[in-house]
Amino acid sequence: MSTATDLHFPFSAIEGQAALQQALLLLAVDPQLGGVLVEGPRGTAKSTSARALAALLPSGHFVNLPLGTTEEQLQGALDLEAALQSSAVQFRPGLLAQAHQGILYVDEVNLLPDGLVDLLLDVSASGTNRIERDGVSHQHAARIALIGTMNPEEGQLRPQLLDRFGLFVRLPNVPDVETRKRIVRARMAFDADPAQFCAQQAEAQARLRAQIAAARQQLASVVWPDAVFDAVAQLCQQSGAEGVRADLVMLRAARAQAALAGHAEVSLADVQAVAELALAHRRNADAAQPPSPSGQANDPNGQQDQQQQPQRQPPNQAQTSKANAHSNNANANHSQPDGWGGMAAPRHTGIEPVKALRPFIAKKA
Repeated sequence: MSTATDLHFPFSAIEGQAALQQALLLLAVDPQLGGVLVEGPRGTAKSTSARALAALLPSGHFVNLPLGTTEEQLQGALDLEAALQSSAVQFRPGLLAQAHQGILYVDEVNLLPDGLVDLLLDVSASGTNRIERDGVSHQHAARIALIGTMNPEEGQLRPQLLDRFGLFVRLPNVPDVETRKRIVRARMAFDADPAQFCAQQAEAQARLRAQIAAARQQLASVVWPDAVFDAVAQLCQQSGAEGVRADLVMLRAARAQAALAGHAEVSLADVQAVAELALAHRRNADAAQPPSPSGQANDPNGQQDQQQQPQRQPPNQAQTSKANAHSNNANANHSQPDGWGGMAAPRHTGIEPVKALRPFIAKKA
């Protein structure tokens, strides 16, 4: 029986974080999305939401990776007790083995040591954990989904690991007073009596668990129409995303979204619902804005340039003479040699006399 200290804040009672809840539910339906990265300031329910998901997982595999974890604890190592007692070389599973076919949760993932990041990159790409250490040569399947939380003020995440997270959620601060009040009231009620609060949310939690289980069972039968492939390819191309991982993630996320709704086919609305989650951390800042159907970029009337740049009238002769005179005066007063750009040219000053120095006479040894 769980005690009050074992209870986590219920997922169904989270307030004001609809995008985060959506991303976590999609990952629970299809772990092959790779993971969810949650970025936001302190106190925005990043860790609370991630830990609350554990109660909804059918497998129940939710493993926490502390920042102080060593490589041996993550990968596994030689079982010293077995080696001492029976002189047998046995493998002691690590956190990756425990998280197999489940979720590995990393709080402050941007602060992980480089050695652990390299291990996570290798396992995420291959789905296999390989150990060659302390006389142990072993490998085992480690198909895991990652959930990471981070505060961008404390440092950024390596781009290689960032791309391994299928979905990305950037949490804003609390948007309004009413939402802040609902969040605080729910949290205070939970802290006052966790058991009673969880009992009040038991029915809502059960509905979410049943919804996730049904969506998982239906997932493989949900199909993508050709129009969905076209829409996903266009969105990813317009965003400037590198490679096709964004396309794959968006298609999988849209399928999970349709399965959660009980639909047998992915719709364009499902694609729009998950597009930002898949593209937010892959969008190229220099990507050109998508053209509108009329051929003008973001200008359906085709008159934006004309409004911003009105047609200039040719100046008359008097205005031309005045402008030339002003230009000549400016050039005479502010001569700027090539290479100085908008900076003023250096001023030449004469050599100023300084106080004479007495010669230094070395002492005799």
